[in-house]
Amino acid sequence: MVARIYKPARTAMQAGEANTREWLLEYEPEAARAIEPLMGWTASSDMKSQLRLSFASKEEAVAYCERRGIPYQLSEAKEPARRQIAYADNFGYKRRDQWTH
Repeated sequence: MVARIYKPARTAMQAGEANTREWLLEYEPEAARAIEPLMGWTASSDMKSQLRLSFASKEEAVAYCERRGIPYQLSEAKEPARRQIAYADNFGYKRRDQWTH
């Protein structure tokens, strides 16, 4: 079973960097999910799919996998492209976009 090591990206609802500083280790699913006939919920017999470990750095996560002999796949973190904008730019005379309302 292969483990994925990655740094999660921020969600669309976040303005800051909360919950994006740690590196996560998750296992790839071994078996496909099945639909239970009684309730219609999706179920899985794979218990490692529920396991999610967090590490302070990428090196700690890689060292954990190498100590335990776990094959891993490392995804490098991408830095977001930040635009510096100010609220006052909405009312400037030299606007980039047309005023719509």
